[in-house]
Amino acid sequence: MNTASPATNPGVEREVVRTVRGRPTSDGAGVRLTRVIGQGDLDMLDPFLMLDEFRSDSSSDYIGGFPEHPHRGFETVTYMLAGRMRHGDNQGNSGLLTAGSVQWMTAGRGILHSEMPEQEDGLMWGFQLWVNLPAKDKMTAPRYQDIAPAQVPEVVLGDASVRVIAGRFGDVDGPISGIATQPLYLDVRLAKGAQLEIPVSAGHNAFAYVYEGQAHLGSNASKNLLRGDLAVLSDGESLRVQAPDSGARLILVAGKPLNEPVAKYGPFVMNTPQQIVQAVEDFRAGRF
Repeated sequence: MNTASPATNPGVEREVVRTVRGRPTSDGAGVRLTRVIGQGDLDMLDPFLMLDEFRSDSSSDYIGGFPEHPHRGFETVTYMLAGRMRHGDNQGNSGLLTAGSVQWMTAGRGILHSEMPEQEDGLMWGFQLWVNLPAKDKMTAPRYQDIAPAQVPEVVLGDASVRVIAGRFGDVDGPISGIATQPLYLDVRLAKGAQLEIPVSAGHNAFAYVYEGQAHLGSNASKNLLRGDLAVLSDGESLRVQAPDSGARLILVAGKPLNEPVAKYGPFVMNTPQQIVQAVEDFRAGRF
């Protein structure tokens, strides 16, 4: 298993431990995407199990969407940058994800849901992140936190701005709450020449993914990340982000590691192989 777990070293700035490039793949009914976490070069980064970026203005790449499928034992986080996606589940929930919106779904003991495009052309762009649940919460009741674009606060500091999806930046708290891994999820935008110091809880695993332009990360700014680069970060209490050569946009994500056994099988993430077998049996028996 190719995992990355930065060593504990609080009280210092975070640096880039390694960089990873995503791999093209497809999921659902043929949706083309780039898998960044959850592939051979980075199997997981506790508590993060998977990160996908989907981006295309060709409807054939996304029109099939993600028809009804099951989940158990973890959380899915969808952040839309462009386009519209309709979600629904077997418990009667339904909602529309639009540009700038977020959905944090806790699958818990089991849910069947679908995510289908509500457009036939134009750009579809966003991320889906999978976050593990601790053993004590894997069989909790499913729930959604659907966050409209206007509910995501944005902090502007000169030539830099930060959308706070989860966690805290400065005196601003994100709208996502009640998550066991105490996540930080920020969408950071820097104009050319801008720099920013971002607090990150010591002891939490963290990564940054550049999705536009290029950014320098770390105290010595020696690591230049291009679009499509993910940086696994060392431990520490803050991260310095700079964009000396061009503008940049990136997501910065951190969370408390669970340090528990992980057993994965498709859409089921548990702690033991026996629990995976039980999940498959429950799904086939219609108990989700």
